Amino acid sequence: MSRRSSGLVGVWAEMQRQQQRQSEAEARRRRQEAQQARAHQRRAVQSHREYRQAEALRRTEELDARVTSLQGLLASGCRAPAFRAASLMRPEEVRPFAPGPLARPVPMPDFDHYQTQTGWTAGRRAQAQAEARARFERDWHAAQAAEAQRQRQLASYQREYQQWADTQLAEVRRHNAGVVELTEGVRRRDPEAVVEYFSAALYASTAWPEGFPRQVTAAYDPAAGQLVLDWELPAYDVVPEAKSVRYMPSLDQEKETPRPVGQRRALYREVLAQCMLLVPHELFAADELGALESVSLNGFVDGHDPTTGRPGHIYLATVMAARSAFRDLHLAQVDACSCLADGLRGQLSARPDQLAPVRPSRRPQEVGNRVVTHGGDEDPDLYEMDPIAFENLVADLFRAMGMQAVTTQRSNDGGVDVDALDPAPIRGGKIVVQVKRYRNTVPPTAVRDLYGTVQDAGANKGVLVTTSGFGPGSHTFANGKPLELIPGTELVDLLHRHGLRGRLGEGARRSGTQPAAPVAGSRLPDDYNVLGMSWTGGVALDVCALVCRGNRVLSDDHFVFFNNPRTPDGTVRALPANAPDKAAICVSFDALPSGADRFVLVAAVDPEVNPDADLSGFTDARIRLLDPAMTELGRLEVSDGRPGETALVLGSFRRRSSGDWDFVLGGKGYTGGLEELVADYGIEVE
Repeated sequence: MSRRSSGLVGVWAEMQRQQQRQSEAEARRRRQEAQQARAHQRRAVQSHREYRQAEALRRTEELDARVTSLQGLLASGCRAPAFRAASLMRPEEVRPFAPGPLARPVPMPDFDHYQTQTGWTAGRRAQAQAEARARFERDWHAAQAAEAQRQRQLASYQREYQQWADTQLAEVRRHNAGVVELTEGVRRRDPEAVVEYFSAALYASTAWPEGFPRQVTAAYDPAAGQLVLDWELPAYDVVPEAKSVRYMPSLDQEKETPRPVGQRRALYREVLAQCMLLVPHELFAADELGALESVSLNGFVDGHDPTTGRPGHIYLATVMAARSAFRDLHLAQVDACSCLADGLRGQLSARPDQLAPVRPSRRPQEVGNRVVTHGGDEDPDLYEMDPIAFENLVADLFRAMGMQAVTTQRSNDGGVDVDALDPAPIRGGKIVVQVKRYRNTVPPTAVRDLYGTVQDAGANKGVLVTTSGFGPGSHTFANGKPLELIPGTELVDLLHRHGLRGRLGEGARRSGTQPAAPVAGSRLPDDYNVLGMSWTGGVALDVCALVCRGNRVLSDDHFVFFNNPRTPDGTVRALPANAPDKAAICVSFDALPSGADRFVLVAAVDPEVNPDADLSGFTDARIRLLDPAMTELGRLEVSDGRPGETALVLGSFRRRSSGDWDFVLGGKGYTGGLEELVADYGIEVE
């Protein structure tokens, strides 16, 4: 019968067995980990391969869908609703009067709530009754004063609203009267009215795919009832060069299969023919008043004449379509090329992909009534200028400043309206220019898009030119990047300094905005922004604003918080927040006092709602920059809160020397709440 040794040999043997078991367990663990890693790698490879294959399939399907859309351009265009003058009319409606909190009367105190039984003696009870009566009367007088103030503010707001509503209605009625006048002009066959009406029909049409050009020059011959147009056609690259996309696992790459050249050329000719048929269809369908007997149409692309090398319009198709002949066509079933050439006796370039031109028929210049005119002796109004003419004017400005500049073709321009080259050494180089003929503030998204274009084009600088202006979000993004923002006022100054002409409307049109609805409490300036703030977490916060010079608030009245909802001049005020925002501040940056150079936003825990809370739950915070129509213009990220802190500087807008405002991220926290924070800005808290 065996027994376990209790000597040194037994201890040593037991240790060896334990080490062996540990070694075997470790080996098993490593094998399991290696097996798991290989399995994970196989799954990752498989997942990556499946993703790449799916992506190649998606791109192929997009190419097929694009080709199908091009092939069915005419048929789908014929299904689009016809343009009607009634679509230009605006309803005589304005936003209803909404006084908000001003509609609620101030509650009056109830004396029964002030009764007290304090005191054991009659004298003490009488004293308590007298004190309760005094408190009640004090609160009653305060409530009466607050109610009188509310009624005054409500009456003032009603007057302001009525003025705003009357202005809005007058503008709508002026617009509608203009539409009626335009319609009557078409009925009389007035050339200017006819050209304006049918140009609007083409621009407003939903029959054309996104990205197709809509440049048009037109004139009208009232004696013949003929509308004569030059219409821009899509370039050759509208037809995809690739036919399909295939994923190659061995190289981990996608490979494009090219579309056969003959197939691509044939499809391009078909697209041009469909365009030449769709334009007369749109015009005749929009002719409610019988102003058109025929349409003379020339289709062109922008490019370089292969015989001379000079840039200009290259005409690839032409047709004269009489209403009587066009009415008998069933466009949804025709072969476009045959219909254009044989049915309507038009011409289509045999090799439009090589810009082989055709001779255009009647041109708008031969009629004498152009679509776009720039006035007589006075400077042209940039707001009313044709978009193409405006781009050409900006190109002229760059050339007058000593640069080389050309406008780009209208389709597939990669977000570039003007290509410029500054020949100056060191600071010069390629410049991409975008042109925005806006009346409202340019959104920050346009500035971000320009930056992406600069990077894609490998340019030295990007310039955004507009007839309007830029908000603080745009300047904040552009700061430190190779971007230059030129607002309308600076553009006019540059034009005049370099011998060119231009103006920004007249009178109220210089502001470039429609009158905005008033906000309850007092009248707002016409140009303002709403800053909507949101965050995650359930902590209740007070969001406040300070109008400062440096690190000092201008006055106690320029601290906007729950007990002071607006500044004396009304340029800053607290607003009820709309989802997804939890707080909102309205500010008119341009109307802030001249001595103010900072607008500071802060947040603090509400001690009455969450007396023991801190800002550790204040995360994913952001500020939305909104225009008066509550359209989001951009977002600004804000620092998270930290444990122990109960107040935080979210950030500040700082006035630049040019008058614009940049946003600077905050982040400084305070453990002493709002009182400690505002003390840093010179406010004494009692």
